[in-house]
Amino acid sequence: MAAMERHVVESGQLTKTAAEVYEEFFVPALFGEWAARLCDVLRVGEDRRVLDVACGTGCLAREAARRGAVVTGIDCNGGMLAVARRLDDTVDWCEGTAEALPFEDASFDATACQFGLMFFEDRVKALAEMWRVTKPGGRLAVAVWDSLDRTAGYAAMAALLQRLFGENIAAALRAPFVLGDSGHLRALFESAGIASPRIKTVVGEAHFPSIEDWVRTDIKGWTLADALDDAQYADLQAAAQQELQRFRQPDGTVAFDSPAHIVTVVKA
Repeated sequence: MAAMERHVVESGQLTKTAAEVYEEFFVPALFGEWAARLCDVLRVGEDRRVLDVACGTGCLAREAARRGAVVTGIDCNGGMLAVARRLDDTVDWCEGTAEALPFEDASFDATACQFGLMFFEDRVKALAEMWRVTKPGGRLAVAVWDSLDRTAGYAAMAALLQRLFGENIAAALRAPFVLGDSGHLRALFESAGIASPRIKTVVGEAHFPSIEDWVRTDIKGWTLADALDDAQYADLQAAAQQELQRFRQPDGTVAFDSPAHIVTVVKA
């Protein structure tokens, strides 16, 4: 894998087209249910200043804005932010990295990071930055996916990708699950100077309209958008119809457990 392609896989960078697929399919399938959960634990309400780090297309930021908060969303991916700006012009969208947040100390009542920590180049520094910009008495909430071996749908999809196309392609789908070990996750917070993080594991549910839609979302809405040619994509779709049947519901839709850890800390 070329250096640039490897960086794209590890950092979760998406093209504008992939970002549009991400918003249309990934958000309702995977991310939508978590935005409300994080806003609840952060106690997001009217006039509270909220920062959404690695905001993507703005799923969590929009939920916070609906609750009356004054919201800033920051992401390093221009394609994601272009979609976010189109969907909500009340949020202050900002391009930047989690490791160097362009905000003063104690700027926000609540800081959130929903499924972004796995992709940061320096996770400890990013957590320290999120803590720095959170006000005393404010809250930090971070969500990461549980381990791949506890997410049967994606374990099966990753295994299928590896069988058909090899380790480098499968690695892209495994990347979101690298912080599933709660002990390692706790150690990251403590290394960032954030004591006594509270980790709660919550089981969500992934939903896709069909196996075909599931495959299209995972490939076209993720870092693999340009990694498979048309023939390879067709081969994957055909194989998935056979090998992923156990996740198909009687009505043809796809559903499987999608557990995640939610880490919350109140700043003294």
